[in-house]
Amino acid sequence: MKKILSAFCLLLIVFGCSKNETLIAPAPIYPNPNYITYTILQGQHYCDKNSFRPFNANQMAFKVKFDSTAIYQSSNAANQFDINKLYGFSEGQNHHINSARIGWVWNKNALRLYAYVYSDSTRKMKEITAVGIGEEISCSIGISGKQYVFSVNKISTSLERSIEGPAVAGYWLYPYFGGDETAPHNIFIDIMDAI
Repeated sequence: MKKILSAFCLLLIVFGCSKNETLIAPAPIYPNPNYITYTILQGQHYCDKNSFRPFNANQMAFKVKFDSTAIYQSSNAANQFDINKLYGFSEGQNHHINSARIGWVWNKNALRLYAYVYSDSTRKMKEITAVGIGEEISCSIGISGKQYVFSVNKISTSLERSIEGPAVAGYWLYPYFGGDETAPHNIFIDIMDAI
């Protein structure tokens, strides 16, 4: 009986005591007071800092740093091509009518940045360039007549703008994950406004 009781106590100690691990997302790797860290939580589309902020300019410029949380695999393979939104602005009060943003996607083992617009409710996009994880990336979006002009690390492209003339008052657009799927894990993006 003592052997059975001793064996039971030993099993209880071995299997009854286990470390309760809580998965905590890693802290952003760029602690820099000039950058704002935007967090898109697992299972969400929107970032944590997305309050309404009017935009009344012809151009925006910013620097961005992505860490390894920008690497992801979509649940549905077709969604791997969906463009996530980084930063930009609307013209008017509905960004699905007129807006310009830089988008991003992890695809073919690279982080790719895109020009992404709505022009008179028609969505258009064009790849600008691939960038490195951990790299400080200089970006800008501007208006030139009937064009939105995008620049990433001095590589430029443009997409059609349906409005003619100076910028129409709108609002800032912040990091957003999707497409169809929500963030598969916490995603951290560091952005520093240059205007």
